[in-house]
Amino acid sequence: MRRTDWLVLVLALHAPGAMAVYKCVDERGLTLLGDVPPSGCAKVEMYEVSPTGTVLRKIDPTPTPEQLKVRLEEQERRRQAARAAAQQKRKDLALLNTFGSEQEIDVARDRNIEPIAGRIESAKDRIKEVDAREKQVLEQMEFYKAGKRKGPKDEPRDSQMPSTLTSELQRIHGEKAALVKAIAADGREIEQVRARFDADKQRWLALKNGTAAMPGEYLAPDPKPGKTVR
Repeated sequence: MRRTDWLVLVLALHAPGAMAVYKCVDERGLTLLGDVPPSGCAKVEMYEVSPTGTVLRKIDPTPTPEQLKVRLEEQERRRQAARAAAQQKRKDLALLNTFGSEQEIDVARDRNIEPIAGRIESAKDRIKEVDAREKQVLEQMEFYKAGKRKGPKDEPRDSQMPSTLTSELQRIHGEKAALVKAIAADGREIEQVRARFDADKQRWLALKNGTAAMPGEYLAPDPKPGKTVR
């Protein structure tokens, strides 16, 4: 600071009835003083100084729109992390209260899979019935086709293939396709159940061993067994 700047500051601080003043060095390197924040201090750090020269507080510069956006995004990220941590804490507590051992988790997994596996078996049994019915319909259709090829030209109209057979075959194909689709969906559901319970088991073990991390938290390897570095 130049000598003249110090003189201005000293005179301002020791004037009769002097109050705290605001001081900053602006972007041009000039020292600005005032009993209210000078407009030139908006983009730089500013200090509130007592009459004795003691710095009462530092005032950060007014953020730019870009800085304000970054600050708001960071605040939102922290809020989301806090919500995720609170939600995970509730899930962890429920997990510990629900299961007392790994075996209990496996039993619950199998109990949830059992009705889905039952649906798959029922669908497979139904497909066998549909296949048998399809075979009958195809044999009947082949009978009418063979008769039409070998019969006389003046064959009666009632020996023609009934349209109901074609409709029945279409219905059979539709039902079989739906059953195959249902079996595939049930198979995916079983995989999801297994994955969910496997994840629960891993989380349960981590909670029991004290190595469970919260959302957004990194667990670094610790050379000393039994301790977790966070």
